[in-house]
Amino acid sequence: MAKIGSIASLEAFGRIRLSKNFFMRDFLYSEISNFYNIPNVPHNPELAVQAGQRLCEELLEPLQEVFGRISIRSAYRSPEVNQFGNEKQLGCANNQANAARHIWDMPDDQGYMGATACIVVNSYLDQYEQTGDFRPLAWWIHDHLPYSEMVFFPKLCAFNLNWHERPQRIIKSWIELNGGYLTKPGMENHSGNHRDEYRDLPQLPVPLTVDDYRRALEVIAPSLSEGQRAMLTAHYNAPHRTLTATQLAAAAAYSGYQAANLQYANVAKAVADHLNYAPPKRGTSELPFWTFTLADGYWQKSKQGASTWYWVLRPQVIAALQALHWT
Repeated sequence: MAKIGSIASLEAFGRIRLSKNFFMRDFLYSEISNFYNIPNVPHNPELAVQAGQRLCEELLEPLQEVFGRISIRSAYRSPEVNQFGNEKQLGCANNQANAARHIWDMPDDQGYMGATACIVVNSYLDQYEQTGDFRPLAWWIHDHLPYSEMVFFPKLCAFNLNWHERPQRIIKSWIELNGGYLTKPGMENHSGNHRDEYRDLPQLPVPLTVDDYRRALEVIAPSLSEGQRAMLTAHYNAPHRTLTATQLAAAAAYSGYQAANLQYANVAKAVADHLNYAPPKRGTSELPFWTFTLADGYWQKSKQGASTWYWVLRPQVIAALQALHWT
């Protein structure tokens, strides 16, 4: 992807679709950039797009699917915008700290990519204004999405939501906790389910948590074949966490998509049985569509008119695989 050097290339960059509901332009506005006339333009647009796609696909899209519209308060910052904000004490950490956070096109000091957006979940705002409690939303995200870091702020219950290649899964807050931790690895409250904290909040289509999947996968791990494990790993590492049955078959060295469909369904059934979960029925039949326990999907037509089914790994499964270090 060429560097951005003209208004036409900047316009084209803003039109890049990061996910179903989000475009790059949604994340480029900055008050610092606007007021102080500092361009908020990536040095490495390709890396910014890659990190932004993961942020949108794995965190923002599931949130918007469940809670309705979310508002973006602050997201991408160029190194120049961020450094100026840091030097002028405008609420920006230094560039090293914000690499793979607000500076999407700058890897962190270990070479990993990441992206942060400061967002408001609009439908949660009324509850927050009545209770002042950010915890139900924080625990909901912790239990369902493959986030790396959240930092909550008092105004509007806005929070920084970070996606990262090597997620930390930590939650901080300036609401009551003065910037301290609600949870982080090693704290007693980090593992397990927290359903009692968000009982009144809406749920994902598959109401299982990261910890549900982690426990189930841990239990069935000894019974998984090499091919079944290879399919899970390939699905996790696939672009957009999306594969066809034919691609799953290739990853597991199976003879064709039929074998992949059968074996992936067996993995999903083992997970569902352990969790006493009943997936949707298959079409008009009474047979469960077991693979929907692990993945959602969609049909896509080729230019020749042929339709292919694509499986998209569920966000809870992504986070569970990360927790198990199966990636």
